[in-house]
Amino acid sequence: MKPTIHIMPCLDIREGRVVKGIHFVDLIDAGDPVEAAAAYEQSGADELGFLDITATVEKRRTVFDVVKQVTGAVKIPVTVGGGIQSLADVEAALQAGAAKVSISSAAYRDPDFVARAVQQFGGKTIVVAIDADRNKALPSQREVYIDGGRTPTGADAVEFARKMADLGAGEILPTSKMGDGAKRGYDLELIRGIVDATGLPTVASGGAGKLIHFLEAVREGHATTLLAASVFHFGTFTVQQVKLYLAGQGIKVRNAPRPTM
Repeated sequence: MKPTIHIMPCLDIREGRVVKGIHFVDLIDAGDPVEAAAAYEQSGADELGFLDITATVEKRRTVFDVVKQVTGAVKIPVTVGGGIQSLADVEAALQAGAAKVSISSAAYRDPDFVARAVQQFGGKTIVVAIDADRNKALPSQREVYIDGGRTPTGADAVEFARKMADLGAGEILPTSKMGDGAKRGYDLELIRGIVDATGLPTVASGGAGKLIHFLEAVREGHATTLLAASVFHFGTFTVQQVKLYLAGQGIKVRNAPRPTM
C-alpha cells in the first residue's frame, strides 16, 4: 500500500525571524514566523518544520517562546528542532506545542540521548535530523555534519540513520548540505539509502526547485514527507500547486485539492 505523502514547509529561524540561505549560509530574511505558519496552514500544508538554525552553534536553547507563538497560530503538527540537547529541551518543545521534536547534533554526540528520549516520550515523537554532504570515501558516499552543517564527523550518513532507527527514532530528516537552497533537486541517493536501510518514514529536505523534484523524491527517493522552504517562502510554488501536480502524477497526497475546471 502506497503511503500518503505530506507537504511540509519549513521555517528556518534566526533571531526570531524566518530566514533562508544556500548551502546553509548567505541567509536572507523571509518574514515573520507566525504570519508564515498561518499562511502555510491556510494554503494546505500538512505539517510545518520549525528549525532554530543557530541555537546549537550559539550554545543556547531553542526559542521556545517563538515556538509557542507559532503552534498557537496553527492546528497542523509542527516539528521543532535546533539546540535540542537534553530531555528537558524535548519536554519544553512539547510543552510549547510541538508534535515532534528533531534532534541533530546531540544525536551524534550522545546517541544514548536519543534512546532516553524515545523511552520517555515515545518513538513517534522523536525525529533525528541528519545534515549530510558528499564524501566518496564512505560506503554511502554521504558524511554526517553537525553544528548546523559546519562540522564534518567522518561518520557515514546511512549507517548513522540505521543506528538511530535501532535506538527507536520514529522518523529521519536528512538534509543535503550540497542541495540546500540550490533548487537543483533533492539528494535522491541519500534519501533512498536511508529509507531502504531503516524502513522509517523519511523527510526529503534540501534542494526543491521544480515541481518534478517533489515527484522524484517520492518515486526515486521513497520519501513520505516533502519539505521545502525557498520555493514556498518566495512564491515559486504554493502548497496547493505542489499537491495538484503530485496528484496529477498518480501520487496519493494528503488532502489533495480537486483540480479546477
